[in-house]
Amino acid sequence: MLNLIAIGDPIIDTHVQIDDNCTECRVLEQHQKHLCFDYGSKIPILDSFQSLGGNAPNVAVGAVKLGLRTTLVSTVGADMNGEIALRELKSQGVDTSYIANDKDGKTRYSIVLNYKQERTILSFSDKKTYVWPEKLPASDWIYYTGMSEGFEPVQNKLIDYLEKHPTVRLAINPGSYMLKYAHDALKEILARADILIVNMEEALSILNTTLAREKNIEKIIHELIALGPKEVALTDGGQGAWAGNLDKIWRLESYPVEVVAKTGAGDAFSAAYLAARYYDHDIAHALEWGVANSSGVIQKHGPHAGLLSQPNIKKMIAKFATTKPQLL
Repeated sequence: MLNLIAIGDPIIDTHVQIDDNCTECRVLEQHQKHLCFDYGSKIPILDSFQSLGGNAPNVAVGAVKLGLRTTLVSTVGADMNGEIALRELKSQGVDTSYIANDKDGKTRYSIVLNYKQERTILSFSDKKTYVWPEKLPASDWIYYTGMSEGFEPVQNKLIDYLEKHPTVRLAINPGSYMLKYAHDALKEILARADILIVNMEEALSILNTTLAREKNIEKIIHELIALGPKEVALTDGGQGAWAGNLDKIWRLESYPVEVVAKTGAGDAFSAAYLAARYYDHDIAHALEWGVANSSGVIQKHGPHAGLLSQPNIKKMIAKFATTKPQLL
């Protein structure tokens, strides 16, 4: 039996490290920050490398690191990026038996611009012909996240699967396409979720509001729970993370670690939070696992290099033992 089925697109990320002192690049702040380049100029970089990315693959790799038997349900194109994705998933211990091949489609890819401890992502995605596996086995958990245009048949099959396997628990992190263009589908799947894991931007998008208007994190979480999920975990970068249900909500501050790059931090949180819940840890301890794992990832480049094992998560939590979850 599987412990986790992750559903979502693999992405091949090309990471570009821009020198913080680059004179052709700057950040402008008005109502929000803008990364600006001198138009028509050649921008020097310090380094670049490729890695497997995508919410579902990142969570799958993180879950394997934490001891969960994990498979990925998705579709890749018949191209070199698809071959790279499959090869990398296998090397990380993720089962690839249920990944289909779209002969007419392309594997998703992105350019990740790393500058002054923040990342800006140029992302390619086209419509996919997704295929649901005919004989998908039972699992303890499903993690359902970012997919491209054309995902609706997969979601319908997922709902059928959940009806046939009522003991399977569902965690979701809505992808950018669903948040922008598929509100009805989002509403339908939220009603079936056991856990919703989102960052602040995603939470406000779901609720169609702003933090200035809401102000109260507890209210935001309760409004998300009202949409269906029994439990919500909410991250907000350096501000820390919150998690809870209708009865209790906990907050944990970010650990004071050196930030090298933030790519994959949210997925690392999701993988560890979900793994902790799989191992029957309570919400407060799951919050510690999530923050610890994301703290490991942001200290290295790429989404996988800093992922922690169970012993290293325990060491990270012990290192910052004075930073404890606080009940709101």
